[in-house]
Amino acid sequence: MRFAHVSTAAGSPPRLAVIRDDHALVTEDLFPGAPHRLAQLIDGGDELLARVREASETATGWHPLSAVSFASAVLDPPVVLAIGLNYAAHSSELGLKADTAPTVFVLWPNSLAAHEATTSWPRSLSESVDYEAELGVIIGRPAKNVAVDDALDHVWGYTVVNDITARDIQFSEAQWSRCKSFDGFTPTGPFVVTADEIADPQDLHIWAIVDGQTVQDATTGQMIRSVAALVSHLSSSATLLPGTLISTGSPGGAGYSRDPQIFLRDRSTVTVGIDGIGSLTTHCRIND
Repeated sequence: MRFAHVSTAAGSPPRLAVIRDDHALVTEDLFPGAPHRLAQLIDGGDELLARVREASETATGWHPLSAVSFASAVLDPPVVLAIGLNYAAHSSELGLKADTAPTVFVLWPNSLAAHEATTSWPRSLSESVDYEAELGVIIGRPAKNVAVDDALDHVWGYTVVNDITARDIQFSEAQWSRCKSFDGFTPTGPFVVTADEIADPQDLHIWAIVDGQTVQDATTGQMIRSVAALVSHLSSSATLLPGTLISTGSPGGAGYSRDPQIFLRDRSTVTVGIDGIGSLTTHCRIND
């Protein structure tokens, strides 16, 4: 199934919706006690997901996607974990070595943003803001010390993430959280696709377009460490809680490394996407 957080009227709070054939159905309207956030649906396990699936088959009240606005596909996650240098081409173009263990950092929750939202930042903070198309993985049940062969059993679903990065700050500080956690620097969504819809997370076309130019074009099969390997590794040191979002790294083609360089400018539009999951658009504004 496919889900999103949507608002059906101006100013109304975002609510979880089933997405089907370019229409949205608010899950809260399906039956008493139905989930209104993705976290509630995940916490309800397979039984609640099956009930939502069955109720949506005959439900009325679908809204055209053109008539709704989106919130971040993931709201209030326990944590957002990000993986750096997980594609050889990207680590090479940044001049950084992919270590024997994954590079892991945390993204701040204020950075989560919606499809078609505007992300803005002060020119005084950075004029070297970059894009990064990434596969987002959402944990469905607690994962602790899971083997690689069992790791995908703990994945609830997948989404699209744009890991926007202030490169000048990234290379001037010893940690990467701040440079990637400006307000709105982690657009996510618009959709979450349940894991049963993705036969192989290592066989997905991933891409990015900036101002009409294709700048990233790769496959998740080029990851240095697979989704299963990442979940297993992360679960070895801490329990991955349901609703945790893992952003799994970006392929080559970052703007920092291009000649000439391509950074997100005032009024730039960047769309990142993964075939079978969706495309995610962000509008950029730089404040003087």
